Amino acid sequence: MALAISSTALSSFPNIEIRQKVFPERTATYTCLSRRTFTNATKGVSDVCEPLPPDRPLWFPGSSPPPWLDGSLPGDFGFDPLGLGSDPELLKWFAQAELMHGRWAMLAVSGILIPELLERMGYVENFSWYDAGTREYFADPTTLFIVQLALMGWVEGRRWADLINPGSVDIEPKFPNRPNPKPDVGYPGGLWFDPFMWGRGSPEPVMVLRTKEIKNGRLAMLAFVGFWFQAIYTGQDPIENLMAHLADPGHCNIFSAFTSQ
Repeated sequence: MALAISSTALSSFPNIEIRQKVFPERTATYTCLSRRTFTNATKGVSDVCEPLPPDRPLWFPGSSPPPWLDGSLPGDFGFDPLGLGSDPELLKWFAQAELMHGRWAMLAVSGILIPELLERMGYVENFSWYDAGTREYFADPTTLFIVQLALMGWVEGRRWADLINPGSVDIEPKFPNRPNPKPDVGYPGGLWFDPFMWGRGSPEPVMVLRTKEIKNGRLAMLAFVGFWFQAIYTGQDPIENLMAHLADPGHCNIFSAFTSQ
């Protein structure tokens, strides 16, 4: 499983010392777990998904996945060469961090490509995602920063609380003859986030949908890095680079960045 974690996630996850202070009752449990194998370390991450079978596709055909990647996480292809997920508590954190970064990356890529297409159709003028931070908006940069900091701080605080105590920030409206969804960290579902109940069906299709989401999120993270690299190197937007590559794929490609002009 590819752990695509940014520096913000790596700098903010709780280490063992902090966990012992915040969760003293878990210290003994963690000590016992660290002395044995983690074959079922991911069990309990989600009770909604059906774990993948032992013969699931792996990142390298014929390889053996580490014991802690047992197929119970969406997008688990047995990839963890550094053993970062051997701690069950950190594995849950890494899985949530990757999920959040993937979702933000999908929004970012959509927010880049859609305005670029609208500009070519004549609906948007002079759009540049790379210079968007330097443009003038309805408020000054300081005000926008403070508002964004407050809103994001509130949202991330609630997400952190839900990670520590699943279901503690549930906002699902209560109806007498409608069962409430079981708390599942990272997948709030319900009327607000899953009105068609696609993510609360039988466990096997839910695992398929969540695997598709994490795979698209990983692809979006790579795509955003590519957009950023292209903007710096070529000074053009992604669609311009794509058109140039299609017109001359032999010369307009990633290798041209490492050759003399």
